[in-house]
Amino acid sequence: MSSKFDNVPVDADTNITSQEVIDFDGYTALFQRWNWDGISAESLIFINDDIASIGIDDLEIKIRKSPMLSAESSVTVKVSDSGFTFFNFNFDT
Repeated sequence: MSSKFDNVPVDADTNITSQEVIDFDGYTALFQRWNWDGISAESLIFINDDIASIGIDDLEIKIRKSPMLSAESSVTVKVSDSGFTFFNFNFDT
């Protein structure tokens, strides 16, 4: 994995099932699949400084239009003090 994402925080009770560094619309992101408390989902994680010029709302629109997101999926966004922005989607309970 790229050293840019070595310090991505993970909740102690979250199980990361797979992850890879990808290019998402010109931005480097960490794509994760995970399980937590009976919920499976996916995340795109960006470094806050890398996406500062696009804005959270515009990036969310790009994610919603991407084939990664299932049509019925909601999206949650968390901008972390640790320097990362998490877009979580494709929730399955």
